[in-house]
Amino acid sequence: MGCGIQRSINLLFHGEFIAAFYMYPAIYPLLILFLVIGINIFKKIKYFSKIITILAIVTVATIIVSFIIKTLIN
Repeated sequence: MGCGIQRSINLLFHGEFIAAFYMYPAIYPLLILFLVIGINIFKKIKYFSKIITILAIVTVATIIVSFIIKTLIN
């Protein structure tokens, strides 16, 4: 399920945003999740636990759905 995340990050660093999404669709929700966690370290977010819960659910759902789709296609 995590296969492709390193190549997706590499594609992001090279500015290939669409290719990064095709490589690993959960890259953007995952980056937003880590960004919110990082921001919370320096400036406390009011509804941090609710935001993290929602972002975690979206991220895990994206990982599972993309895995199922890739499994059914191949």
